[in-house]
Amino acid sequence: MPLTIEQAGLMLADPHAYADDKRLHDGLTLLRRRAPVHRVDADGYRPFYALTRHADIMAVERDNALWLNEPRPVLSSAESERRGEDFQVKTLINMDDPQHRVVRAIGADWFRPRAMRMMEDRVRELARRYVDTMADLGGECDFATDVAVHYPLFVIMSLLGLPESDYPRMLKLTRELLGGQDEENQGEAGTESQMEALLDFFGYFQRLTAARREQPTEDLASAIANATVDGKPLDDIETTSYYVIIATAGHDTTSSTAAGGLHALLEHPGELARLREDPSLMPRAADEMIRWVTPVKEFMRTASADTHVRDVPIAEGESVLLSYPSANRDEEIFADPFTFDAGRDPNKHLAFGFGAHFCLGAALARMEIRALFAELLPRLESVELAGTPEWTATTFVGGLKHLPIRYKLRR
Repeated sequence: MPLTIEQAGLMLADPHAYADDKRLHDGLTLLRRRAPVHRVDADGYRPFYALTRHADIMAVERDNALWLNEPRPVLSSAESERRGEDFQVKTLINMDDPQHRVVRAIGADWFRPRAMRMMEDRVRELARRYVDTMADLGGECDFATDVAVHYPLFVIMSLLGLPESDYPRMLKLTRELLGGQDEENQGEAGTESQMEALLDFFGYFQRLTAARREQPTEDLASAIANATVDGKPLDDIETTSYYVIIATAGHDTTSSTAAGGLHALLEHPGELARLREDPSLMPRAADEMIRWVTPVKEFMRTASADTHVRDVPIAEGESVLLSYPSANRDEEIFADPFTFDAGRDPNKHLAFGFGAHFCLGAALARMEIRALFAELLPRLESVELAGTPEWTATTFVGGLKHLPIRYKLRR
């Protein structure tokens, strides 16, 4: 039965809708065509307006004085919003200027071109390690769980300067914090495990802050621990919030893109062959994978004054949801948006956002994806699905959680 506009809007507040990729995009296509600014009243959520057109999302992202991250930076249930206020998490995604600009600058140098060049050898080494892992697994694996979730976590933990012995803990906490809407990723406490994961993160990083202040080192963790704003060090909430956003956003988004990128190549074997024959396309292919997967599903913005989007009035204090998967399939922007094109150029995707809140780690994410596939594709003699792919239930960050494949790999 065809979706109604109302049903399509409600999908945006339903984590399970994001686990059905085709139906999700059917709903988003309907909203773009018939109701690009659509009010959603979902049970358990405060109302919001869903924005599904690329141009409207760009306009909101450009005007960060009118459209604020606070007090509702991501879509959460009314109950989760209440608990969040009690705990007072303060990551970059919660902040607006001028605070956002000052705090963002603390880590910005670690993601500039010079820093990325210094990380390149480590990223290539880790890419090689995980392709070797595929070889060791004997021709069959779950690419999502055996490769994609581990590789970017090792990269971001290397940047922070954390020991490899702590990586399993970081993986567990990241899954429970960002993937907690999916039953498979929840801890024993169910959805409550998200708050427990956040508390565990804070305890771990408070100890890290104390250690780096006592004995500074040449890594991002030390830069965060010893940063000052207006001559004063960051407090415990500010430092640990910074670690949390770096550790989680720097891991989960890239792992989703790696798994989804391979799946896209399996679905488009002509593009796989094209990329293997012409490796110079890899930078464009990496961006196309990022567009195709769009691991960050949404951010929210709240109007600081009465305004309009298209012809829809939005009052001061009302919120909009920026649907990035929809923007990245917008027919007004992308030629054949539902075709994976390894050489797509231009590629004006919004998977990293836009404007003041453009993703801090975009250059690192691109480098990781390029390095992984540059290592994998020349060694890949054959590859096919060995089971049914499965997507994560989420309304915020996610992608494929299982990608069973069968392959032949050169050593």
